[in-house]
Amino acid sequence: MTDTVLIEGLAVETVIGVYDWERDVQQRLLIDLELAWDVRVPAASDKVADALDYGSVSQHVIEYFSNQQPQLLETAAESLAADLQARFGVAWLKVVIRKPGAVPQAQSVGVSIERGQRE
Repeated sequence: MTDTVLIEGLAVETVIGVYDWERDVQQRLLIDLELAWDVRVPAASDKVADALDYGSVSQHVIEYFSNQQPQLLETAAESLAADLQARFGVAWLKVVIRKPGAVPQAQSVGVSIERGQRE
């Protein structure tokens, strides 16, 4: 299967970072997700119940980061990927997390991971 559901540029405010000052402030993360999902069934039925509801996924990610406050982007990406796979039953996903402003000379820094198997 090569179908994916995309969520790009999801803005999340959370506590993240290794420096003491970072543990006292909220910072913005930008999250991109690619989630393997066979879109043939929802395409045929035209029912959201058959789809991977990107609204529900987005809300879950926002709530997830309100409860999780990792130090590293790597930890954030790995734990989010495992959580999304378990919660929404996706066999494969790609998670990109960007932290704008972390390096003044760069637009953003971040990590990108892929987990699971594409079918």
